[in-house]
Amino acid sequence: MHSADSARSIEDIAEEWQVTATEVPFQGKKTSVRTDEVVMPDGSVVRRDYQVHPGSVAVLALDAEDRVVVLRQYRHPVRQRLWEIPAGLLDVPGENPLHAAQRELYEEAHIKAEQWWVLTDVYTTPGGCDEAVRIFLARDLSEAEGQRFEVSEEEADMELARVPLPELVHGALAGRLHNNCLVVGVLAVAAALSAGLDTLRPADAPWPARPFDA
Repeated sequence: MHSADSARSIEDIAEEWQVTATEVPFQGKKTSVRTDEVVMPDGSVVRRDYQVHPGSVAVLALDAEDRVVVLRQYRHPVRQRLWEIPAGLLDVPGENPLHAAQRELYEEAHIKAEQWWVLTDVYTTPGGCDEAVRIFLARDLSEAEGQRFEVSEEEADMELARVPLPELVHGALAGRLHNNCLVVGVLAVAAALSAGLDTLRPADAPWPARPFDA
């Protein structure tokens, strides 16, 4: 085990260990499961199973009263109805994540925003899935024009609300809120508001985990 030198910058680095064999035991509509045989530092070879995911975007939409646009949706794997922020898959390879985020905010909340920043980038479960999520901060909100997007399946039963940011921060820390993007998003935006939004990256900042077209 290596110890980090506190004098150097703490950041993740790209690295790829040798893979001697790969198979795909399951191929789904949007994701798949891959099994790799990976060479360890001591020379041993181990099998690693993980989900291959196209990536996602999420939007922390904050209105003029510092309320967050949230929705509540049933999530079958965890058997809970979770409060979340608008989010969706990067369905098109190379899709610009900002365009995808703007689409999700419109489709799920019928809202548009004039100001956008990258709030944070995360891997949701890097020990078992390669999903990368870019969470945007959106401000200067207004009702979108035109007819509402038609939803179906779980989304047909969604609830929509605007909740004060401090209430969501407290709910996350108290263990009442569990959605990954919501918890990360509200804690990150609270920190960003304290430090100043000029500390955030622009909405078109590079994203090495999911390179995209301009």
